Amino acid sequence: MSKEIVVSGIRSTGYLHLGNYFGAMKNYVKMQEDYDCYFFVADYHSLTTHPDPKDLKANVFRVVAENIASGLDPEKVALYAQSDIPEIPELYLLMNMLAYKGELEKVPTFKDKVRTQPDNVNAGLLTYPVLMAADVLIHKAVKVPVGKDQEQHVEMARNFANRFNHRYGDLFPEPQPFNFGSELVKVPSLDGTGKMSKSENGNATLYLADDDDLIRKKVMKAKTDSGPTEPNSEMPDYVQNIFQLMHLVSKPGTVDTYRGMYNDCTIRYGDMKKQLAEDMVAFIAPIRQKAIDLQNDEDGLRKILKAGAEKARESASKTITEARKLIGINYY
Repeated sequence: MSKEIVVSGIRSTGYLHLGNYFGAMKNYVKMQEDYDCYFFVADYHSLTTHPDPKDLKANVFRVVAENIASGLDPEKVALYAQSDIPEIPELYLLMNMLAYKGELEKVPTFKDKVRTQPDNVNAGLLTYPVLMAADVLIHKAVKVPVGKDQEQHVEMARNFANRFNHRYGDLFPEPQPFNFGSELVKVPSLDGTGKMSKSENGNATLYLADDDDLIRKKVMKAKTDSGPTEPNSEMPDYVQNIFQLMHLVSKPGTVDTYRGMYNDCTIRYGDMKKQLAEDMVAFIAPIRQKAIDLQNDEDGLRKILKAGAEKARESASKTITEARKLIGINYY
């Protein structure tokens, strides 16, 4: 019995952080056991922000290394660079003929980019959802692990798939947003505002590449207050954030101990943050070191990407051949 197909990508800009790990990569590791997984580094997508060419390869290699260090097994999944699959931009071109300017201009992420980078509103930003659809449909994926903010892109991929099927004949299944198991984990930033992010406040985000001292420094600066004055007081959001971070990396007994101290008004946040810092170091350090070791073996990473691309192209070439035949682009 064939497994259901899952596709997901990570942009090759910025450093992966604790939010990426608990919000995505930890689930990817579970998915690789039960699904036919295609995970890619979205280097074409990163070009919309015009990264420095000399940084591109190192960024791709780092993202691949950090995913493997977090538990992805290149033997179990197709792990590849988006740009190594020429069938993706071909399907992107075909799908652009079924996408309309009005609907693309209404996409919230596009409107946000227009607002935040008005001097770089390129066609790639406008048609970003079409390329995302091509990434997914090229493998006939039925499940796409995404957060709430990306669910509209999956809906658009369904629309493009349905338009193709209606116009040319049935080829694509309808992909659905997918979270493995329960609600996605949102990892709070250390300053108590929002979640950890690649592009926002770096001092409030714990990156998988941070060294031990930097982790300690960031955690010790996490926002707290003078402590509760009444037993069993309601926690402010920023204090809940500290407990949530501790819940992710510390032993359950440790979390229970500090929760009890909070409830009886004996908690000392300095001690709690020191404990959290050491637990965070113990969690991140092995991932960081394994990623460094992998990045130091460029030949090994090239082999992994090549093998992943071969797996992905086997699937992609079948899809694009079928698409061309249905459209009528098959002359010999």
